[in-house]
Amino acid sequence: MKKDKLETVTVGGGCFWCVEAVINQIKGVEEVVSGYMGGIVPGTPTYREVCSGLTGHAEVVQATFNPEIISYKELLMIFMTSHNPTTLNRQGGDIGTQYRSVIFYHNEQQELIAQKVVEELTPYYEDAIVTEISPASRFYPAEDYHQNYYENNKDQIYCSMVISPKLAKLKKLYDSKLKNKRAC
Repeated sequence: MKKDKLETVTVGGGCFWCVEAVINQIKGVEEVVSGYMGGIVPGTPTYREVCSGLTGHAEVVQATFNPEIISYKELLMIFMTSHNPTTLNRQGGDIGTQYRSVIFYHNEQQELIAQKVVEELTPYYEDAIVTEISPASRFYPAEDYHQNYYENNKDQIYCSMVISPKLAKLKKLYDSKLKNKRAC
């Protein structure tokens, strides 16, 4: 497929290691990069600066995908059900605005789809969905050691305790959408 036919999705749902591991498993996803978006401080943010919560950036992943294989809506449904979209600025033990649930849209159609996904999922949650829907701004790739984190650190305690259960849930809910069914 030509690169000009690929689309971009940018989302954050807590630690980018988790979101990256989930999105990497989906058929039609070509590339996933962990990074930062949505900040208010000029310059290229570092992990340490973003973790301080003072830059306004969220930990996000930006992925390119083939819409003939997986739709933007399907990717958002997977994203929204792979983290808790009802906790404000928090996912598990990760607390702060950098861990907020967010969908950064790249065009008006993506914005409308994001709003529709939130609307469709609302009845399935006891608490209100607090996922931010905002226009995409400049994306800053995270440092190299954050890229493909789960694949490179599966034996690390965070990966086995937090990410592996998310991947098991992904397999249970979306088995037909996975690239390699043995990976999860």
